[in-house]
Amino acid sequence: MTDAIEVRDLRKTYGRGPRATEALKGVSLDVPTGSIFGLLGPNGAGKSTFINILAGLVVKTSGSVRIWGFDIDRNPRMARASIGVVPQELNLDAFFTPLESLESQAGLYGVPKRERRSMEILEAVGLADKAHAYARSLSGGMKRRLLVAKALAHHPAVLVLDEPTAGVDIELRRTLWAYVRRLNASGVTIILTTHYLEEAQEMCDRIAIIDQGAVVACDATSALIGSLDSKTLIIRPAEPVPEVPASLRGLATLRADGGLALRYSRLAGDPIGLIEQVRAAGVIVRDVATEEPDLEDVFLALTSRHGGGVTRGRDPL
Repeated sequence: MTDAIEVRDLRKTYGRGPRATEALKGVSLDVPTGSIFGLLGPNGAGKSTFINILAGLVVKTSGSVRIWGFDIDRNPRMARASIGVVPQELNLDAFFTPLESLESQAGLYGVPKRERRSMEILEAVGLADKAHAYARSLSGGMKRRLLVAKALAHHPAVLVLDEPTAGVDIELRRTLWAYVRRLNASGVTIILTTHYLEEAQEMCDRIAIIDQGAVVACDATSALIGSLDSKTLIIRPAEPVPEVPASLRGLATLRADGGLALRYSRLAGDPIGLIEQVRAAGVIVRDVATEEPDLEDVFLALTSRHGGGVTRGRDPL
């Protein structure tokens, strides 16, 4: 199977008449089998609606969706059995133990007892020692890991991670991503939504950016970053510069570390000329460096071009 998920002209409208809101406007994309696929977009872009349609929680208005080859209209049971979703919200039964939660989830999907791997999954996410503790006694990070475990209880071919690291510490984030990489290496296709763009750049093979209900970009991560014709020249002054010199306003920005940042075209720019302009403004240059664009630059360029807002978040992996 070439693509784990195939979506064609997917539309969703909430409400009727003049107050109707079109959340998805003809979304078409393919998620390659075995990939880690990033689904990015500003708040309100339509990501949650898209995921909820995949999960069978929202009924689409029109279009087609196939999950692991199963059409969600013609074979909804098999389509839902092929996907596991880790939601943003910590939605757990407080009076179930982790083991009971996984056994119940597997039972709901009709997994025979001999084929269940509940303890193996809990071991993999670091919750084996909490297998018999009530969910209400778990820490926030443990609850997040339990959600991942529940999504895997029925052995889905596709796993959707909806903001899986929101509000968790760096150590847990590293542990979670290491496990996701192992899952992916075992053949599970991963769909990731996150506002931490470094995570998407580090983890994802391919990325789609949705803005105002439409796909504004979908390509390999490296190709998306390479599509932006810009670099940044960083000037480190020998003496602190309290503000951008008047002759450089509109051309340079002052960074928090005291460096001057000047954006220029990779194809037609003149970095040497920029350095001369900085010197002509009376700045003594101590050091010079350049920075390549990253995914955040691409994200901001595409979403602002189409009028969408943006939630920025940076946190190292």
